[in-house]
Amino acid sequence: MTARNAFYAQSGGVTAVINATACAVIETSRKHPQKIGKLFAGRNGILGALAEELIDTSLESAEDIARLRHTPGGAFGSCRYKLKGIDEHRAQYERLIEVFRAHDIGYFFYNGGNDSMDTAWKVSQLSEKMGYPLVCVGIPKTVDNDLPHTDACPGFGSVAKYVATSMREAGFDVASMAATSTKIFVMEVMGRHAGWITAACGLASESAGEPPHLLLFPEIPFDEAAFLARVEDCVTRHGYCTIAVSEGLHGADGRFLSDMGTTDAFGHAQLGGVGQVIAQRIKDKLGYKYHWALPDYLQRSARHLASATDVEQAYALGAAAVELALAGRNAVMPGIVRLADAPYRWEIGVAELKNVANVERKMPRDFISDDGFHITDKCRAYLAPLIAGEAPPPCRNGLPDYVRLKNKAVPKRLGEFAI
Repeated sequence: MTARNAFYAQSGGVTAVINATACAVIETSRKHPQKIGKLFAGRNGILGALAEELIDTSLESAEDIARLRHTPGGAFGSCRYKLKGIDEHRAQYERLIEVFRAHDIGYFFYNGGNDSMDTAWKVSQLSEKMGYPLVCVGIPKTVDNDLPHTDACPGFGSVAKYVATSMREAGFDVASMAATSTKIFVMEVMGRHAGWITAACGLASESAGEPPHLLLFPEIPFDEAAFLARVEDCVTRHGYCTIAVSEGLHGADGRFLSDMGTTDAFGHAQLGGVGQVIAQRIKDKLGYKYHWALPDYLQRSARHLASATDVEQAYALGAAAVELALAGRNAVMPGIVRLADAPYRWEIGVAELKNVANVERKMPRDFISDDGFHITDKCRAYLAPLIAGEAPPPCRNGLPDYVRLKNKAVPKRLGEFAI
């Protein structure tokens, strides 16, 4: 069997552990020189393939590749760029195959979320129609934790650990000052349609009355009257109220409370500032002084507080993707299968990309309390293992010691392509 090259790309918002997956893909590929020649990475995700900007990872040392395991961000660059339907934009897909053919790429690894799994599925379909031998494997990644057919998505466990820690620490701060200053603290976290990250904030509260006092999920339409009544009761009982809210919180009419009226590169509504919206409504109706926080990129890039479980699973899925490809498993995605909660046990499973693409997994209703403002014990049992364990990066001069790769490009063989 003649060794063929492989292509790996990172897609969408990056995470604290997506480079651990990249590390696994590269290290595992290097263990099979008889089957995989070189592994190229797309500069800025799938755009790198369209523009034929391929990074030669063989030029990176084994030591630097290993350091990816504890480096946040996207080592090769990511992008928010969704390939449209094959029939309407066939030229883009044909360009991908043209680039793959020019560089003898026989394996395509796409590391991303819902839209990325859809792209990998479509590329697998077109390559088959065009008669080009290509094995396509999607690798799950999203802090939103909303991909189906995997117990958890790499990136989520570390975000969950960060927001739960932040909420606990902020809670101590607000409680200290509530008598004479701030009585309301609102933290806005990521989550457009699924409230997994908001739920993770709930882990900070282990006893009644501990922060966060209230959680606002996108799965539960916002009821202002009921919410304000709970806030007022909380301040009366405890002297202050702490709240975590998903960016995608919406009213009974389905409209986002923080819709900015614009869309991103994927065509999704641009959201931002729902934390301030909620805090200001409390101020306007109840008069309490507030502070609100938006962790934004901090929550998904906090490698210093990564979950050991998350790092381990991110690496395992990258390695599994390569092994699946070498076994000829086309148009599939490896995922995590939970075997037990306590002690937490898991294994690698496999799902068909056609069953993953564009499917969004939301919070089960029985993970949310009956009143809609907190998590249940069942949810806590699900979340707790995902934030378990510490995996701090090595430090130098008091700061994390991360790696920046050389990222040297492969010479182009084709003409320019308008993206």
